[in-house]
Amino acid sequence: MKKIIVLFALAILNCSLIIDNCLCQWQPDVRLNIDPSASWTSENNAWCVAASGNEVHVVWMDNRDGNAEIYYKRSTDGGTSWGADTRLTNNSAGSAYPSVTVSGLVVNVVWEDNRDGNDEIYYKRSTDGGTSWGADTRLTNNSAASERPSVTVSGSVVHVVWRDLRDGNEEIYYKRSTDGGISWGADTQLTSNSAISQYPSVSVFGSVVHVVWRDDRDGNYEIYYKHSTDGGLSWGADTRLTNNSAASGLPSVSVSGSVVHVVWYDNRDENWEIYYIRSTDGGTSWGADTRLTNNTSVSLSPSVTVSGSVVHVVWDDGRDGSHPEIYYKRSTDGGTSWGADFRLTNNPANSFSPFVSVSGSVVHVVWRDERDGNFEIYYKRDPTGNPVGIINYNSEIPGEFSLSQNYPNPFNPNTIINFQLSMFNFVSIKVYHVLGNEVSTLVNEKLNAGSYSISFNGSNLSSGIYFYKLTAGDFSITRKMTLLK
Repeated sequence: MKKIIVLFALAILNCSLIIDNCLCQWQPDVRLNIDPSASWTSENNAWCVAASGNEVHVVWMDNRDGNAEIYYKRSTDGGTSWGADTRLTNNSAGSAYPSVTVSGLVVNVVWEDNRDGNDEIYYKRSTDGGTSWGADTRLTNNSAASERPSVTVSGSVVHVVWRDLRDGNEEIYYKRSTDGGISWGADTQLTSNSAISQYPSVSVFGSVVHVVWRDDRDGNYEIYYKHSTDGGLSWGADTRLTNNSAASGLPSVSVSGSVVHVVWYDNRDENWEIYYIRSTDGGTSWGADTRLTNNTSVSLSPSVTVSGSVVHVVWDDGRDGSHPEIYYKRSTDGGTSWGADFRLTNNPANSFSPFVSVSGSVVHVVWRDERDGNFEIYYKRDPTGNPVGIINYNSEIPGEFSLSQNYPNPFNPNTIINFQLSMFNFVSIKVYHVLGNEVSTLVNEKLNAGSYSISFNGSNLSSGIYFYKLTAGDFSITRKMTLLK
């Protein structure tokens, strides 16, 4: 008996040492659709999965109807079970490369569609968490091709970027809605040069919008970045993030507070590897490139998401033989250090184009997979892969005490609250009902100076307005947030 106990303890210890203590929790692959035709996740860097609370939303393009259409599927229990496939488009032309994002109960989907004789960007939304859907909305209207859209949302402000050929060469364009997708502003041209700008990815935190893309204005493809600090009204200058004689491609961006995370693939090492870079000041300045993979095979198609200080990256990788598999890697300190690579798939067929999203403690990954004889959509989750609680994501001493607006807001049921402490102090963060009743204590302890993130779960509360209050010594500040179920 003693030997069995020792062996069991060693097994647990060994499991805890694999990939920073949590990656033994990945659950089996789940096939999301079953039909004899091909199904694809997007081949660009726009997200095909979005999670909010217990709801997980997945979009893909599917050829079961004789031409490519956009399909949707959701889970209302955090990825444990799934509803039926929902066909979002219905026309004789091709609809492709969808991207999805969610804020509360509003699910936003964009894609490219050639029903008008050339590729245009279309939009569709659900206001009841994916149960029913509104009409298609055409976002672009010109005689050239508009392709590969990426969408993100903050509250009721929806942001869309895409590549566009109306100027005679590929440029990056942007459009926004400030009323949750009901109406849309004018197109905004983000790039203007004689070279090719393509494959944009967009992320937002509050009113700061971040866009990355690849651009060959320097003679080879490099990664470029641009941001807006006023919700997309005006934009700063282009910033070149990479600088080498090789090609860099398919960037993906995600942001939490003032920390911006970007991944891409790069062949500066004579084969394609995954690289990472971050900014800790909202995109004003950038650190050095970090090489995330190191093997002699091809690593492609990275996707990144962040929750507080926990950064999650997925990609497809050919290190295991003649076909690619899906790999995963994470950082729990905001990108400063990284755990080991973890292989998510293991089958003799091709697994491509993964995308990652998180909600609460759960990490959600979708990809396209050929194990069934044709490409189908697959899903995998780790229910404990995204640590929640108080996380110190930047130990640099801030100049003042501050409390950020929660994100997302409105939220359902999880939201992130960031706060900064300029000195060691006893800290209290409490949540109050609009009538003044305390409903939750999030922090009640002594903390060192630094920048912190904490997750709040409102699943046991009713929809409505709440207030959260930070008290640290003589400093006190209160902000409002909205729970929308």
